[in-house]
Amino acid sequence: MARLIVNTQPVEFRLDGDVPLLWALRDVANLTGTKYGCGTGECGACMVIVDGQAMPSCTLSLGEAEGRTITTIEGLSPDRNHAVQQAFVAEQAIQCGFCTPGLVMAAAALLARNVNPTEADIGSAITNICRCGVQPRLIRTIQRAGRILRGEEPGQRVPVPATSTTPVL
Repeated sequence: MARLIVNTQPVEFRLDGDVPLLWALRDVANLTGTKYGCGTGECGACMVIVDGQAMPSCTLSLGEAEGRTITTIEGLSPDRNHAVQQAFVAEQAIQCGFCTPGLVMAAAALLARNVNPTEADIGSAITNICRCGVQPRLIRTIQRAGRILRGEEPGQRVPVPATSTTPVL
């Protein structure tokens, strides 16, 4: 059994510790915004934020996630208005949408630690693969999200409410 915080909620997963976090999130917690892509952590479709760092959930076991704080795309903003989400829409940086949650999570983790990243910072932090080709728009998108977070451009931030119940999944 693994105990962790998922989207501000304490959760206990009654699964083998070797199960990838991705499958616990998708199949047990029904948080299907985190996508399965390559299964090797290379594509970034399954990116979540773990203790403030973007990490592929397909290569992180439930045992390794024990006691950690996980944020999925569903937990980033209760009404989908996080600055990164707003910027992705404004810059039209969404094509098919499959890899978008992973890209958003990687960008959110970057901006949480560096609200004014350079192009080089963005290039080294966002290693996700988008087969539709939104990469050229990503720099503009992340820079715009940074401006929203810095208050230089209109945007609205809504905190995620916390509760104290611990579901067992």
